[in-house]
Formats: sequence, structure tokens, C-alpha cells
Amino acid sequence: MKNIKLIIPAHNEAASIGLVLAEVPEIVSEIIVVDNASTDQTARVAADAGATVLSEPRKGYGYACLKGINYLSEKSKQPDILVFMDGDYSDYPEDLLKVIAPIDKNDLDFVIGARCKELREPGSMTPQQIFGNWLATFLMRLLFRARFSDLGPFRAIKFDALTSLNMEDKTYGWTVEMQLKALRKKLAYTEVPVRYKKRIGVSKVSGTVKGSIFAGIKILGWIFKYSFR
Repeated sequence: MKNIKLIIPAHNEAASIGLVLAEVPEIVSEIIVVDNASTDQTARVAADAGATVLSEPRKGYGYACLKGINYLSEKSKQPDILVFMDGDYSDYPEDLLKVIAPIDKNDLDFVIGARCKELREPGSMTPQQIFGNWLATFLMRLLFRARFSDLGPFRAIKFDALTSLNMEDKTYGWTVEMQLKALRKKLAYTEVPVRYKKRIGVSKVSGTVKGSIFAGIKILGWIFKYSFR
């Protein structure tokens, strides 16, 4: 049985994090919720639900993910597979079994849970999210012959493969950085279609004009940075 851990970055997700944790499959040996400068009861709700709660006061999705990775790296027994999932209840936690399957059964290194149109609840992704995903994955196909169709945050990766990527982005570029570095490292990867529904609360990225603009700049910056290497 492979050792599977889950990291959930969470900023002000008190209304949703308990629902997410209640539906995570039992195959996961530890759930790490990284409280990313929340001003609500996210940490308390997550702890009451049995999660390991870490605090990352510096705002940023990448900061939160790196906090969780550093915590796992310091343990004597590290996971075989690490899964990332959002805490806003937009993903279906039970789909984690689908996301890890290509690693567990076919020995792939990296899997993206792709939010394909036919499985998305109407309105669950904003127009800017849909366009941004299309543009980023189009450029990755054009420049790197990638087969990605989404930058979805619901993803799984072998822990040793992840540590080899030397992840560094602290904010909006985390997901695309991982995909670009996976391409550069020639990791064996695939996508699996996952369901997606309207999140609880307002997105900290796509829900604001500022967030959308900065995310777009960061994502394109990573793509063009790698295209000239």
C-alpha cells in the first residue's frame, strides 16, 4: 500500500474546509491543511476535522504549498504520492482515487485533474479562468509540445519527483511552474478528467480583477521564461 498524503492550501475557507475533509478517501494517510493567513476559523475547523494544520502567514498559494512540502520533507518517512487539492469545495474529493490511479497502477510520475467542460458545473469557472487555461496550455503545446489541457490545482505527483523539481514560485505561478518543470525533467505524466462545481465563497484569484491580472502575468512569465532556456 502506497503512502499517500494530501496538502490543502486554505485562506478563509472555514465555510468549506470541513465539507472537503469529510469526503477525502480513507486511502489518504495524512491531510495537511496549510492555513494561509486566514482571518476566520479555517484552522480550527480543519483541526476539529482531524487534519494536520500548519500556519503560513505569508499570503500566496505557492507559499502555502511549500510550507506543506517542507513539513513532509522533514519527516523520517516521506510519502510515495502527494496530492494537492483546493479547500473551497469546488473539487470532488472522492475523485482523488482517479487522480492517483495512473501513478499507483501505471507508475506515472505526475497527474493533472483536468476540469473538462462536460464535467464542469455551469458557472464554476469564470470566463477569465477558461481563457487563461486555454492560452497557457496552447502556448505549452506550441512551445514545448505539451499535452496539458488545464492548469487545474487538483493534482498528484510522486514525492521524489516533486522534490526533484525544486519548486520556488510563491504565488500565482505555482501550478504552471510545476507543469513546465515536469516537462523539462521529462516526467511521465497524464491528465484525468475530474468533476468541478461552483466553489463556496469568492475566489481569491479569479474572483477579483487584480487577482486575475496578476495570475495571468505570472503564468505567462513562467511560460516565456522557460521558452528561452
